[in-house]
Amino acid sequence: MRMADLGWTDIALTNATAEILLKALGYDPNSTILGLNVTFEALKNNDMDVFQGNWRPVQDIDFKSYFDDGSVIAVGTNLEGAKYTLAVPKYVADAGVRSFDDLAAHGAKFDYKIYGIEPGSNKPIEDMLAAKAHDLSGDWELVESSEAGMLAQVKRAVEKKDWIIFLGWQPHPMNVNMELTYLSGGDTEFGPDFGGATVRTLVRNGYPEACPNVTKFFSNLKFDINYENAGMNMIMTDGVEVPVTAKKMMIEHPEKVVAWLDGVTTIDGKSGLETIKAELGLK
Repeated sequence: MRMADLGWTDIALTNATAEILLKALGYDPNSTILGLNVTFEALKNNDMDVFQGNWRPVQDIDFKSYFDDGSVIAVGTNLEGAKYTLAVPKYVADAGVRSFDDLAAHGAKFDYKIYGIEPGSNKPIEDMLAAKAHDLSGDWELVESSEAGMLAQVKRAVEKKDWIIFLGWQPHPMNVNMELTYLSGGDTEFGPDFGGATVRTLVRNGYPEACPNVTKFFSNLKFDINYENAGMNMIMTDGVEVPVTAKKMMIEHPEKVVAWLDGVTTIDGKSGLETIKAELGLK
């Protein structure tokens, strides 16, 4: 059972959670790090089975053809209340940059750079710069690296009180560990409500028929902002290994485990919940 991972900490947490539970149920899950566009192609070509990172509405627009032709199928919403848009440190917002339309006038202070994550995940920014939207013409450029690389750049800038624009999102420890401001005015690029998003779980075409029990499990597997912020903070700030964090979070939230295993069995048809309770030491 093959899961796609973009190298994002939130997907690392949700995939590790699924792996622990599915292994206890008798399956053989594994995760592979891919780019976002490669993930959709891999699902289409039956090279991947599951992807827990379908951020909507942005990806539904950028990858519309995959939904239209039935290459990918949504089996559930695993997170509500997410957001995904450009952000600046609070001291930059306090100096007057609160909207996408404020950026152009301060280009030199930003060194005409917008910091994103891995290639394939920054399309709204790429399209914005290509269209010269918000008067972002001339020398403006996108700097792509990775989640960790971008956040390291932001941390260095904040330590020196330099001005920086970057791709921000929630859930993420950045919302806990730094004072940041999400920019308004990016509805065209990221959608309304500061890129307000839900996150869905996708499977490849044919997977629900081939693996109905696992599909039921993934349709049940729902998180929330506080859960993911806490888990991701444990990983990124405290340095706890991802599988250890995933297991600790489940032990601390047994009510979620009960909901996740509703109607789910082991690979040989036994009670999934009782098996998981024994695995995690839950009562």
